Amino acid sequence: MSDNMSGSTSSGGSGWSGGSSGDPGLARMAMTVLQPGFDGTEPPEWLRRALGEGLGGAVLFARNLTGPAQTAELVAALRRENPDVIVAVDEEGGAVTRLEAVAGSSWPGNLALGVADDAGRTERVARGIGRMLAAAGITLDYAPSADVNADPRNPVIGIRSFGSDPALVSRHTAAWVRGMQGAGVAACAKHFPGHGDTVTDSHLALPTVHASLDLLRERDLPPFRAAVETGVRAVMCGHLLVPALDPDHPATLSRPILTGLLREELGFDGMLVTDAIEMGAVAALHPPGELAVRALAAGVDAICVGTSSPGGESVLAMRDAIVAAVRRGELAEERLAEAAARVLDLAAWYTANAAARAKVTGEREEASGDLGTGSGELGMEAARAALRVTVRDARLAPALPLTRPPLVVDIAPRLNLAVAPGTPTGIFGAMTELMPGTTGHTVTTDSPGLPDLGEGGEAGRPLVLVAHDAHRQPWAAEILARAVRLRPDAIVVETGVPGEPAGAVHIATHGISRVSARIVALHLTCGQ
Repeated sequence: MSDNMSGSTSSGGSGWSGGSSGDPGLARMAMTVLQPGFDGTEPPEWLRRALGEGLGGAVLFARNLTGPAQTAELVAALRRENPDVIVAVDEEGGAVTRLEAVAGSSWPGNLALGVADDAGRTERVARGIGRMLAAAGITLDYAPSADVNADPRNPVIGIRSFGSDPALVSRHTAAWVRGMQGAGVAACAKHFPGHGDTVTDSHLALPTVHASLDLLRERDLPPFRAAVETGVRAVMCGHLLVPALDPDHPATLSRPILTGLLREELGFDGMLVTDAIEMGAVAALHPPGELAVRALAAGVDAICVGTSSPGGESVLAMRDAIVAAVRRGELAEERLAEAAARVLDLAAWYTANAAARAKVTGEREEASGDLGTGSGELGMEAARAALRVTVRDARLAPALPLTRPPLVVDIAPRLNLAVAPGTPTGIFGAMTELMPGTTGHTVTTDSPGLPDLGEGGEAGRPLVLVAHDAHRQPWAAEILARAVRLRPDAIVVETGVPGEPAGAVHIATHGISRVSARIVALHLTCGQ
């Protein structure tokens, strides 16, 4: 996500308390529909003032969070300014985690859950993540991804999807919603009407879904229908051009898609939120204020703004753009009032579910004792159920468990911008913990050299090659193939969507998470 905002500015200065609108009630409604991110681990002064004047939401990122106690205090500080604020976070499990970004998630992601295909376990995992969020006082989880990963080349969904089968994705989406909302935290099905059949990352440019209307109805829409029927409280629209539904506007700005399809056909009446409005897919189309106005007119209720200017000027500018559009007749006041009411309805739902949160935070954590807060037996069990081990050449495969510390070569993945910077794949760390003496080497596009794998150097030591989505990254595939040619006895660990197996032993985790890395390390060192 971009770290700066540009576009419309207030025509009457940057004063709070209504700014240039001349109508405090209208300005308050405009503030209610905004959900900005911010910098720092404490609420900046501009955010405190905005919350006092009705700002309806705030989005937390890894940059805001240092640990459970600090997260809970940060959320409490936001609520002291506005008890009805919707505090949102991207906590999908797996690669996309904000609360556990430093060490990696203690829950496997969607693809791992889909591979295991136990909807009951998926519901329990979502409830476990909900327990973490409930303990912090968070209102809304921007999860699950309800996208059907129809194209294995997809650079932004991939392991964030439960899979490529619409029926499987539908039942796990519903299970996730039940688990999260059973914990008293609102779920949000994304990225409507489906980001799975794309080869472009919407953080960078506008993807196009080239599918017929019949295919969309058969493949992409069923998980969202399942989420709506399960009572999901929020839906996030994707920045996607879907010509079969609207050839002229991306979904974020499309009334036929958001009002005609989602509201009228699928019957969704909860809060509809945009993906981050500064993402490359839409940022080049219009200034931020105009994007917000057009999205609201199309049927959106809340505008997610991943980054804000240091003094909050960009939030004020967006508020004033919305107010000005109402006064000019470009946005119906009734539509803005409807959007604000849906935001407040979600806040009221959160308040009404205090008992569910109290219950879930009082439940016994299924903790293993060595993975930290929120992890536990269930996370390990779910990761283990997704592990797939293929012995491709029993003659060359090293005996397991390993008896010597290995060399771990991490072919560093190009993770997409939905993933917090620095999120670890974790295999080297997990191996080092269980088998001291393990050494590591990282290969990147900037530093593509392999260590000495032949006679001398690391010769004779077990070799573990770690890759992520190697099949869709030519540079990684070439390095992996070269390493396997030099060491055909290598153990290859694929943490993304698996392609053709490689190495004497091929291990697929179906996702990046701390527990998935731990399960691989246990398999290699203990045979578990």
